[in-house]
Amino acid sequence: MASSTLPPLPAKLKPIQHYLKTAIEHEQRDAVIAYYCQLYAMQKGMAIDRKSPDCLKFLMSLMELLEKKKTEFSDNEAIHNEVVGQAHVENYALKVFLYADNEDRAGRFNKNVVKSFYTAGMLFDVLSNFGELSDMVEKNRKYAKWKAAYIHKCLKNGETPVPGPLPEDGDCNLLLDNKHSVICITDEEVGQPPAHIAQDGMMPPPSGGGSMPPPSGGGSMPQPGGSGGLNLPGPMDGSMYNPATGSYAPPTTPQDTPRAVTPVNPPPQQPVNTSWAPQPNPAGVNLSTSEYQRAMKLCKFASSALQYEDSKTAIDNLSKALKLLTTGSES
Repeated sequence: MASSTLPPLPAKLKPIQHYLKTAIEHEQRDAVIAYYCQLYAMQKGMAIDRKSPDCLKFLMSLMELLEKKKTEFSDNEAIHNEVVGQAHVENYALKVFLYADNEDRAGRFNKNVVKSFYTAGMLFDVLSNFGELSDMVEKNRKYAKWKAAYIHKCLKNGETPVPGPLPEDGDCNLLLDNKHSVICITDEEVGQPPAHIAQDGMMPPPSGGGSMPPPSGGGSMPQPGGSGGLNLPGPMDGSMYNPATGSYAPPTTPQDTPRAVTPVNPPPQQPVNTSWAPQPNPAGVNLSTSEYQRAMKLCKFASSALQYEDSKTAIDNLSKALKLLTTGSES
């Protein structure tokens, strides 16, 4: 489904133009990324102007497009489940960011690196669809936008950028606007995104040697038995997962042959309890669904921090989640 069905973008909504452009670029490559970029653009546009007739018309058309996509992708869990959607967008944004950072630190500066940093910064913006950004995501968002502007400025002026981090955080603001949301780079100057970033869920090795470790998530959910790349443990008895049946089968050995079994009187069958109820909270606290979801998000923030080896942020978020689950409040 193309975004070209939208009416012309009003001048007042120009700040959301690049998010819509990113959505168009991903329509065929990653429908989930395209959907959440458009959702973020709609929310940002509503905050800018939802009263002017031309803005209201555009935003209503965008809202209708999002509703059609939810129907079209009714079997896509990442679009209908916020937790799965957040993980998908965050993993993809991290993939793009790591590609750009790897190229930058290797001193390979070109328009693709600018485009990748720029896109990563916008995708970190899009993560605010799911609530407050973690400290690490916020830092990477700011750094990606600064790097895009810095390398772009150097290339434009015929200068050689300095690889890797440079100034203190305060200096990053020099090339960003007050809200750290828009970099003044035209579409022609940015160039085209590397097409391989969204394909196969893996990053290619950079040109000129070196290798890039695969990201922690490739945009697809792991399958039982670790086939999704997360090396999940299977049953303790060594059973093997059969994808054809969706179940585990006991291990076999060459000695496994049918044997006669002496019949014995079977024990009396116990009635099967078909009802299920959640286990009571060991701390005696009754938590609402929203509180459980908040605890899940805190754990996701901690998981994201661990990807960057930031133990302080991980401990802080895990402590908040534990306190919420045991007391009903994270503060």
